[in-house]
Amino acid sequence: MKNTNRQLDQKAILKLLTAAMCLVLSAQLLAEEAVIKVSDKDRPNIVLILADDLGFTDVSPFGSEIDTPNIAALAAQGLSFTNYHTAASCAPTRGMLLTGVDSHRNGVPNIPEALPPEQKAHDHYQGVLSHNAVTVATMLRDAGYHTYMTGKWHLGKEADLLPFARGFERTITMADTGADNWEQKPYLPIYEKANWYADGKEHNLPEDFYSSQYFIDKTIEFIESNREDGRPFFSYIPFQAVHIPVQAPRAFTEKYSGVYDEGWTLMREKRRLAAEKLGIIPPNTKTIVTPGTKRWDSLNAEEKRFQSKSMAVYAGMVDAMDTHIGRLRDYLKAIGEYDNTVFIFTSDNGAEGSDPIAANGLFELWMNSVGYNNEYKTLGEKGSYNVIGPSNATIAVSPLAYYKFYAGEGGMRVPLIMSGPGIAAKGELSKALTYVTDITPTLLTFAGLDDHQGNYKGRPVETISGKNLAPLYQNQAEFIRDENEFIGYELGGNKALFRGNHKIVFNRGPLGDNKWHLFDIDADPGEAHDLANSDQSLLASLVHDYDSYAADNNVLAVPENYNQVEQVFVNGLKRLYGTQVIISLVGLFAVVVLWLLWRRRKNGLSSDA
Repeated sequence: MKNTNRQLDQKAILKLLTAAMCLVLSAQLLAEEAVIKVSDKDRPNIVLILADDLGFTDVSPFGSEIDTPNIAALAAQGLSFTNYHTAASCAPTRGMLLTGVDSHRNGVPNIPEALPPEQKAHDHYQGVLSHNAVTVATMLRDAGYHTYMTGKWHLGKEADLLPFARGFERTITMADTGADNWEQKPYLPIYEKANWYADGKEHNLPEDFYSSQYFIDKTIEFIESNREDGRPFFSYIPFQAVHIPVQAPRAFTEKYSGVYDEGWTLMREKRRLAAEKLGIIPPNTKTIVTPGTKRWDSLNAEEKRFQSKSMAVYAGMVDAMDTHIGRLRDYLKAIGEYDNTVFIFTSDNGAEGSDPIAANGLFELWMNSVGYNNEYKTLGEKGSYNVIGPSNATIAVSPLAYYKFYAGEGGMRVPLIMSGPGIAAKGELSKALTYVTDITPTLLTFAGLDDHQGNYKGRPVETISGKNLAPLYQNQAEFIRDENEFIGYELGGNKALFRGNHKIVFNRGPLGDNKWHLFDIDADPGEAHDLANSDQSLLASLVHDYDSYAADNNVLAVPENYNQVEQVFVNGLKRLYGTQVIISLVGLFAVVVLWLLWRRRKNGLSSDA
């Protein structure tokens, strides 16, 4: 009997212990659920807006005459970075922006279309985002964020390389270097079609498509689809504005009719003075004229009229982008999420100075074959192919020198604006040296996440090299890099290194001279005063640092005769038509050129006679 009672007591005790454990576990689960709910509520939404080929002073808070009230509102509510740098070309910037990893380590040292075969033979020179680099979208999604992307990707278009496979939950993706903004058609003869994808599958655009409007439409749609679950979202919006072809609805273009009639020389000076007044650049900043810029007074009246309207379309495209950003701001206000949303606005590189129409006589034949024209009356509208060209590009980057592809400040220094919760600086400027790799660690900080330190989910990955910008936007520090820390850079043989206030820069032809130059870019952002001869010891020290950077990151030299634009067309045509066809086309082109020269010489001799 005693044994029976003892067994009953043991069973009772066991039941009590089991019940107690269940209560403890339930309480723990409830506590964890409460923490998740609190953290989701407290963690901000993040909107990362990336303009394409937008110059340093192309928005009003940086000195532009272009009307950008929504971007200006973000600047007034947050912190503007006046010494922020990117790569001078789109894909390398995008790879670094989304991973915090240097372009020579993340697989995107140059756009894939521009890689010469000597470099393409190496695994780290493929021009697509390596799986050894973890995207910020992956990290945020794994931490409970919804992740959306609408816009240009250009980091790979194989199924496992598209953004839908790289951490983004919902996507609308244009996978190429660029595309038309009105229709689903390519903008260069190196593509058979414009490659669009939705959630990883091929996608057809709607009839009423205009790129800036569509990207915001889809962003709002994605956010709305999950609004009720209370989880924060990360929305990446890489616009096509203002990449070529430069296109805008007529109403936006007409706002700027006549604004650029004075020409690029006077407009550059107006921008410089406006930027000085705003504190974006130091007083009395000296400037140089970028090599290859035409004299405005050398143009005839018709040429001036056309160039003025080309720039008006450009301004209209920036204005339209800002208007659609305003639609997103209004939507977030309407659903009560605006005050809990961090906005980051920036550009992938400086303004585009290329002009394929002027550079290649055959280009216009291709344009006509796919339904493009560049008629003055409808410039920028549906069916129009518009570019601003190298001389107008000097307005967009004013007062800086050079533009896209080159390592001058005009190619690398772009606006950066941050606003939203956690940003103590309101309507302030930071002149701290900052770099595109700094964005990912900063986004992780907003979300309350730690840097992966080179190991993600048990596998080794490329280490984040960027710095967290929190000390700057929280008004805890004036700089995030000490005077001995440096940032190295190379793209297509153009090179730079930043350390403290100084920068060395090496630009190849056709605009560069293949020599190192030294500037104090804090006092001289226009790169007008070369210090290479007067401070040779500093130059040598910085070149030594660059050599260390190049060795540590396995930077490969370009072939001696390398030309980026030519390589793009050779690679594209070879991919589309094969090597033999390219050789035949080159031979045919040479015959045509020789025939034209012979005709010109014959006509000249006839007239002399």
